[in-house]
Amino acid sequence: MSLLEVSGLEVRYGGIRAVKGIDLAVEQGELVCLIGANGAGKSSTLRAISGIVPTALGAVRYAGQDLARRPAFERARAGLVMVPEGRGVFPQLTVDENLTLGAYARRDGAIAADRARLCELFPRLRERRRQTAGTLSGGEQQMLAIARALMSRPKLLLLDEPSMGLAPIVVQRIFEVIREVSERGVTCLLVEQNARAALSIASRAYVMESGTITLAGSAAALLHEPKVIEAYLGGDND
Repeated sequence: MSLLEVSGLEVRYGGIRAVKGIDLAVEQGELVCLIGANGAGKSSTLRAISGIVPTALGAVRYAGQDLARRPAFERARAGLVMVPEGRGVFPQLTVDENLTLGAYARRDGAIAADRARLCELFPRLRERRRQTAGTLSGGEQQMLAIARALMSRPKLLLLDEPSMGLAPIVVQRIFEVIREVSERGVTCLLVEQNARAALSIASRAYVMESGTITLAGSAAALLHEPKVIEAYLGGDND
């Protein structure tokens, strides 16, 4: 049984069908990416899975449970946690306070240890623990958003466009971190326009166009797929 199973998913905004009956799955321990151009429906798919937007048709099953009637906060408490597009950190709170909020629903005694571990994974955050999040750079805010999500100990981490608006050198570090998080056993579903970077770290991938899934397979195979190369990799395979 897949950790996440999406079948016939449809998302509508008024009369617009942003997602048109797609199927996808994520197995325990996988890093799966969903790539495509801006407006393809990738973020709408992630928001429907997390419960932020309603599902018009179809089913979302997580750990064998139907999520149809479960609000977003219940999905998050069940371990389905999203890093939103645009980071979404609390700008007036410090780095430490943002991290603490990530563990809001936890009642165990390992929160301080997890905060320390994440500060090792993100050394820039350790240096800026007392600094307000609004004064961080865009890359630092993205690191904080990922770390805050990890403070909840997610079973499935949803990442929505983590490279958006960041300098290339920062993007490289963000994807290194996502790879490391996956290697530590966190199952991930990554939505990303930077197809080359996403495919380089994922195990499997889906390609989305105009609200539909048009290609699916191993990430390594899709890196050499002519249609993907032409549309998303700059027309070459270097």
